[in-house]
Amino acid sequence: MMKVIGAVLIIIATTWGGFEAARHLTERPRQLRQLKSALQSLEAEIMYGHTPLHEAARRLSAQLSKPLSWFFESFAKRLTDSETTVKDAWEESLKEIWKMTAFKQGEIEIMKQFGETLGRHDRLSQQKQIMLTLSHLEREEADAHDRQVKYERMVKSLGFLSGLLLIILLM
Repeated sequence: MMKVIGAVLIIIATTWGGFEAARHLTERPRQLRQLKSALQSLEAEIMYGHTPLHEAARRLSAQLSKPLSWFFESFAKRLTDSETTVKDAWEESLKEIWKMTAFKQGEIEIMKQFGETLGRHDRLSQQKQIMLTLSHLEREEADAHDRQVKYERMVKSLGFLSGLLLIILLM
């Protein structure tokens, strides 16, 4: 009886691990779409609303879901509460929320590069920088979607099958 209960617990744990890994593959394209949408909203705030950067970031944090809302909220706080540059506030906010996102190193580098140009140019140049960042994120989203299609089902199955293998080896 104890062996059966142990076997069931092993299957549950390994299957859960597989589904957790698959969730990460699903989250990355979703978060990239949200980030692209946020940058498009930021562009609209800058170009047409003439909104200050800290206020635009605060508005974006109210519109987005977590963890991206935390990023823009942290960015807005850093801009208003401390004497820091836009670049430093952007990078510190990225470091703060990076582990909570499903982003890979490529997306973080794209966002760091964007943060270096944020607030340094006139509105037209800033719009061009946003468009460039959006095209880079588009490429990363396509890659994330390909990985999701390719590996999501396999990772789920691998979790379950590794549990079965472990049970067979332990019996």
